[in-house]
Amino acid sequence: MGNPAQIALDPAALRAEFPILAAPRPGGGALHYLDSAATSQKPQRVLHAMDAYYREANANVHRGVYHLAAEATDRFEAGRDAAARLVNHPREGTVFTKNATEAINLVAWAWGARELRAGDEIVLTMMEHHSNTVPWQLVAAMTGAVVRFCPVTPEGDLDMDALRGLIGPRTRMVAVVHVSNTLGTINPVGEIVDMAHAEGSLTLVDATQSVPHMPVDAAAIGSDVLVFTGHKMCGPTGIGVLAAVPGLLREMEPFLGGGEMISDVTTDGSTWNDIPWKFEAGTPPIAEAVGLGEAVRFLEDVGPERIRAHEQEMAHAMIDALDEVPGLTLYGSRDPQRRGASVSFALDGVHPHDIGQFLDSRGVCVRAGHHCTKPLMRALGVQSTARASAYLYTTMDDVLALRDSLVECRQWFGAA
Repeated sequence: MGNPAQIALDPAALRAEFPILAAPRPGGGALHYLDSAATSQKPQRVLHAMDAYYREANANVHRGVYHLAAEATDRFEAGRDAAARLVNHPREGTVFTKNATEAINLVAWAWGARELRAGDEIVLTMMEHHSNTVPWQLVAAMTGAVVRFCPVTPEGDLDMDALRGLIGPRTRMVAVVHVSNTLGTINPVGEIVDMAHAEGSLTLVDATQSVPHMPVDAAAIGSDVLVFTGHKMCGPTGIGVLAAVPGLLREMEPFLGGGEMISDVTTDGSTWNDIPWKFEAGTPPIAEAVGLGEAVRFLEDVGPERIRAHEQEMAHAMIDALDEVPGLTLYGSRDPQRRGASVSFALDGVHPHDIGQFLDSRGVCVRAGHHCTKPLMRALGVQSTARASAYLYTTMDDVLALRDSLVECRQWFGAA
């Protein structure tokens, strides 16, 4: 049969596993879902795993000695095992959060608010999602630290020469996105981590847009922190992952206080649980962890290498298709080897929100707005863009529907 990684992915067959994609669309016609960078659709097996937890093992975790509670704990912790395995990271350094945003906030407040001093520097990039910008700005304002931003080249890449000049002896944290949610740019995070570590800085990699779409090896990247979220990788909302060096987590103080994260509580003070539970105060997202674990197993069954190969094909096809639309401007690299499958664009004479609404009338779902990257929008000289993003279930029919609807949209708004 050969190497499974070399067998092309069949997105049409995979669509049958996703209830939303398999169900008939009201009024007829196919649903062309091209907004997976915002959130992915969920396969039936993930929905079933979460439903089965509630039907068969609904109890709180880590606290009960009875069989049902033990079963709930086993299913919950199996989700942690799966998340850690997917990115090749120690399970003790794999913390569950509400989402990637909370994971970054955890580091910003549990580490940054306590460790940063006036004049310390935090290096970010102009292509960061607001979730990897705002927490650092808040902490910097409180501590007197300075936030510096690496610019983006006209081709949509990080200016690596500028970044080398920004990282220096006063740098305490370099936080960088692995794959831009707006431009699709794949950043050389391993090289950036090495640059930062050479100056004694900690590093954080936002892998929200990479873990669902390609093989990601946290150990090979070498960052101190790597974050991702469940709902963009065929899993549920309400759960994210903080994959951090265990030694760093042991040194950090808790982010939230309450039950579960304690070892002991007296009237004189408290001591903390072992990691990762030290950072998981209160009842955790149990069903969500179960669903995340099943989503990981689904992605492993499909194969991260096959997903990446398919998305490269779809990115190439989308770029070619968009080139056939008159008056369209595409942002970011045109090389599918250097980018993910999120493609941002503008259409002369048509506001991105109007593009989104018109395409929706044709069954094509795209995102319109600033994509939580306002500094990048300003650097590009625009207020907003439209964005089409592919995933493992995207087909050529979706790409052609996008192209044809954009041509029709341009004519509809009199831009032809």
